[in-house]
Amino acid sequence: MSAFIAEPCDESVIRSAPAAAPCSKQEGRWVLVATVLASSMAFIDSTVVNVALPALQANLNATIVDVQWVIEAYSLLLAALLLVGGSLGDHCGRRRIFLLGVAVFALASAWCGCAFDIRQLIVGRAMQGFGAALLVPGSLAIISSSFEESERGRAIGTWSGFSAITTAIGPVVGGWLIEHVSWRAVFFINVPIAVLVILISVKSVPESSDKESAGLDWLGAIIGTVGLGALVYGLIESSRLGLGDRSVIVVLVAAILVLIVFFFVEARLSQPMLPFALFRSPTFTGTNLLTFLLYAALGGTLFFLPLNLIQIQHYAPTAAGAALLPFILIMSLLSRWSGGLITVYGPKLPLIVGPMIVAAGYMLFILPSAGGSYWTTFFPPAVVLGLGMTITVAPLTTTVMSSVPQNRAGVASGVNNAVARTAGLLAIAVLGIVMLQVFKRAFDRRLAESRLPTSVIQSVETQSTKLAAITIPENLDLATKQLIRQAVDESFVAGFRVVMVIGATLAGASAIIALTLIRADPRNDQ
Repeated sequence: MSAFIAEPCDESVIRSAPAAAPCSKQEGRWVLVATVLASSMAFIDSTVVNVALPALQANLNATIVDVQWVIEAYSLLLAALLLVGGSLGDHCGRRRIFLLGVAVFALASAWCGCAFDIRQLIVGRAMQGFGAALLVPGSLAIISSSFEESERGRAIGTWSGFSAITTAIGPVVGGWLIEHVSWRAVFFINVPIAVLVILISVKSVPESSDKESAGLDWLGAIIGTVGLGALVYGLIESSRLGLGDRSVIVVLVAAILVLIVFFFVEARLSQPMLPFALFRSPTFTGTNLLTFLLYAALGGTLFFLPLNLIQIQHYAPTAAGAALLPFILIMSLLSRWSGGLITVYGPKLPLIVGPMIVAAGYMLFILPSAGGSYWTTFFPPAVVLGLGMTITVAPLTTTVMSSVPQNRAGVASGVNNAVARTAGLLAIAVLGIVMLQVFKRAFDRRLAESRLPTSVIQSVETQSTKLAAITIPENLDLATKQLIRQAVDESFVAGFRVVMVIGATLAGASAIIALTLIRADPRNDQ
């Protein structure tokens, strides 16, 4: 759900690279069409899948752990291979790798649409993540290499504008497809878009490359992917098996060891994908810590929002998809204003105030229970959250870019982008543990107080890993069904509130990081 807003430094990836082979105006239009459509395909898919999670639980008999993997499989491959995908395009041809990414994404989308069980869907989502790791940096690099610096600002504006529109309408369109067609349509819609992108790119997008760019850090990419994958696997499976399970302990210990090896290897490579020299800047370190905490809060908390809206509040999927429109519209409409905040106030104040407002937004999410009008329950926190992120994101991007020398700006923006994606990846795994444990304790207590027959209690308790998707036995009388449903709803809300408190804490901690580490003039760090 963090995909409801663009990751930090997306536009900076475009701005920081030189134009390798500026194209004609006519070619430039087609370049924008192809890259906007490809980016939109990835944005739409990453947003609407969250809205589809309740449908996946209902239709594929999935637990909360299963639907966590639907999101995490995609995010893991994208976060781990994003930097390598960009380097691969520089070496092997940006258009070639971009087209490969689009083709892989399309085939994976078709696989997801045809999946008959949750495991097949998870495999398809991992393939989508691999494709996205090639096409997302490819889209940005093609824009960078195709436009003169004087024209790049307009190209960025076009790309950003359409990305904002896609981000806004994607969940609504996806919700409508889920409600009126099928959850499978959410994936199949990518196929015709991909075919169109491929046709345009083959005909009108010029090839470019940079043979003198930094080498490919395949060793770091492989070790990092294995380490992150093992860590996420151990955290998610601990929800099902318990942290004391021997297999979980072995996997988590192995993950920590592999990640230690990753940092050891990266520190000794001449061209690592994670250059530690950048972190000598206190401001660069601070902005990345702030990014990690803030995007962990965003990704981890908003994963559970559509489940709440659809399963507890009984919103239709279309309405659930539209619930965060105020959040998105505020960020879109006020983005130019927020970009000027750093000029007036410097980087420190917006990066303290913005996260504090975000924390207030999460605290407002604690108030709603089951039922109530959208305008008095979820609209106010969506507005406050949107305002806080608006104040934060543009100054954050500018500060990242200003804290390193200009010739390192592209690498710095890529690292910050990967940090944001990794934060969401880990947060969903960790907050999933919290949510499930709070839900189980609250649900067990409410069932014990209900004095229902032991057989009835056991039949629903065994489904607790489904959270609000628990199936209530049909042979029970209406009063008993309502009692169990109330227990499910109240238990989910209890877990949701704890998750939002954690989100507020993370946002508040990011404000403290800004206060202590970010300097008034980031250029002094260079």
